[in-house]
Amino acid sequence: MFCVSFCTDCRWTQLVQSVRGRLATGAKHRRPGCLNGWVTRASLDKQPHEVATMFDDVAANYDLTNDVLSLGQARLWRKEVAKAVHARPAEKVLDLAAGTATSSLPFAATGAYVVPCDFSLGMLQEGKKRNPWLPFTAGDATRLPFRDETFDAVTISFGLRNVQDTDAALRELYRVTKPGGRVVICEFSQPTWTPFRTVYTEYLMRALPPVARAVSSNPDAYVYLAESIRAWPDQAGLAAKLQRAGWSKVAWRNLTGGVVALHRGVRP
Repeated sequence: MFCVSFCTDCRWTQLVQSVRGRLATGAKHRRPGCLNGWVTRASLDKQPHEVATMFDDVAANYDLTNDVLSLGQARLWRKEVAKAVHARPAEKVLDLAAGTATSSLPFAATGAYVVPCDFSLGMLQEGKKRNPWLPFTAGDATRLPFRDETFDAVTISFGLRNVQDTDAALRELYRVTKPGGRVVICEFSQPTWTPFRTVYTEYLMRALPPVARAVSSNPDAYVYLAESIRAWPDQAGLAAKLQRAGWSKVAWRNLTGGVVALHRGVRP
């Protein structure tokens, strides 16, 4: 039987204590996006306690909100990720930043052993309510709780952008992947057609926040979403980061005109 490197009860206890400690520390210093000491949205320096708390707050309606704000494209993007990962029976797949594990279900349906991993306790708890049979795992992308060379495939969708140290996360994904294993990253990127890029940027900064206020339990979190997308590297920039982390055969494919890019690589 495949096991993660420490037991579920210990894992939950350790992460709860860690997050509580960070929240206690963070509450002493108010920052933009904080209300009465509580984080409503993260800032672009992506302090872990801010990011975790922000996603805790939106966990219950996260999937619905994403469908609305992406104009239904989120489901299409998930299908493309599943195709790119190409999980096979008995393979071990790490779905990092899995949230409620909506993204993990297609991998499980192939007969693969999928581990949904996330830093947000609220997301994990919500996911466990919906799919109690999945092995939800609490973990930090920069210090993954898995042994070296564990997984046949690793993937992260719309989560790498929220990690404080992107390069460290890419190295960790490399570490836990078997030689010959693959990585698939689905992340917001830069539209390739200039007129559309202008319209898209306007949507992010003007239309998205009011729509989020109508459908999200924490609309301020989606102000951070817009800001973080604008600050994120373009397709070639992320590909270069993957190569520096050691991944080979790095390539990408644009989805929805470059609004999202699907990056792939192989561990030599």
